[in-house]
Amino acid sequence: MEFNLSKYNFKSPERGLFRLPKGLSEKTVREISAEKGEPEWMLEKRLEAYKLFLKIPMPKFGPDLSKLDFNNITYYIRASEKKMRKWDEVPQHIKDAFDKLGVPEAERKFLAGVEAMYESEAVYQGLKKEWAEKGIIFTDTDTAVREYPEILKKHFGTVVPVSDNKFAALNTAVWSGGSFLFIPENVHLEIPLQAYFRMNAKAFGQFERTMIICEQGSKVHYLEGCTAPIYSEASLHAAVVEAIAKKNSHLRYSTMQNWSTNIYNLVTKRAFAYENATVEWVDGNIGSGVNMKYPSVYLKGKGARAEFLSVAYAGKNQYQDAGARAIHEAPNTTSVINSKNIAKNGGTTSFRGTVRFSESAVDAKSSVKCDALLLDDISSNITRPLLTTSQERSSIYHEAKVGKVSDEQIFYLMSRGLSENEAISLIITGFVDSFVKELPFEYAVEFNRLIQYELGKKVG
Repeated sequence: MEFNLSKYNFKSPERGLFRLPKGLSEKTVREISAEKGEPEWMLEKRLEAYKLFLKIPMPKFGPDLSKLDFNNITYYIRASEKKMRKWDEVPQHIKDAFDKLGVPEAERKFLAGVEAMYESEAVYQGLKKEWAEKGIIFTDTDTAVREYPEILKKHFGTVVPVSDNKFAALNTAVWSGGSFLFIPENVHLEIPLQAYFRMNAKAFGQFERTMIICEQGSKVHYLEGCTAPIYSEASLHAAVVEAIAKKNSHLRYSTMQNWSTNIYNLVTKRAFAYENATVEWVDGNIGSGVNMKYPSVYLKGKGARAEFLSVAYAGKNQYQDAGARAIHEAPNTTSVINSKNIAKNGGTTSFRGTVRFSESAVDAKSSVKCDALLLDDISSNITRPLLTTSQERSSIYHEAKVGKVSDEQIFYLMSRGLSENEAISLIITGFVDSFVKELPFEYAVEFNRLIQYELGKKVG
């Protein structure tokens, strides 16, 4: 199947209106805050985080990060004079980039609202009138600091504390952009909202901060897409997502990550689920040279539920270290983790899953299933489950399976008239079918095209 990858791997002119020089220092942090005109309390949070970043060591697990040079990164680029409410007002070179990605078209067809982030800040944000009238707030986090300070200040850093890890501290110090989503009590938004993050500059760092607050009885589906062109110099994406699902609410968070292979994708994504709330992560990882992503849900209220469904693909020079974390802190909580990994051409996939039951997790249960498929003899998959309990009245089921595409399968399909690559693509399509079914139709079509493009290359 023919697929034009230039849809993602195109470079737009670098025309930032304001750009900090490369390097990270206290001056960098102060300049970012000053450029945004932030209140003093946010600057204080940034400076505290920067000091912690200097003290916290690099992760001692996962891929090799020794070549990541924090001083060879640009930490802030403002590409547009202001955020636009009408697509026609967006600067032409930025509009051209998002038009190629199909973002405005997607908004018109099936989305309730869209936020487009280019480099360090949002350049466009739109929410359809009927949803705004219901009290939904969907804007960028920089705007939320100014216009909704009571809500943001109350929750900022409560789900992912600044001391959580080195990259959470870095994000808190230099964050810019990201989504702020507030769903009022008992409001059900049946049509998805989308944020799209685009990195265009080389040797750049994108550090969006996303916050989602679902009030009691509310429901929302948030979609996130990520792309960048390929450069010879490494770039860094270190986002933080904080989500709060209050009593009886339902949050689905879907990500399609197709960063280029020069990107370090080192993110922290976490949700708190309270009584009878449901949080779902649907997570697709195709791009980035190094990916460390472990969406987590802390089940804090009785009857809370977490579901994780993820797919990771690793090709040549890719290390996909992905997984999920379910922390049970209340009775009758449930978590389901379903992970599928595919490796080819020497790529490495790794499932890193954590399930923990506290003493309070009476009658809690969890199911963990991780499947891996290797397409040659030079690729690898690693499974690293960590399952712990302090509650005897809890149960967990774990299954891990690694397989290869067999000659018998390929021969059978080729005997029915398929080419070798078509046979392999059909096997892989079946392997990821449970993931694709959970995506909106347009996303499912795009994911299938991407995966078939990667798998349509000669295996080995």
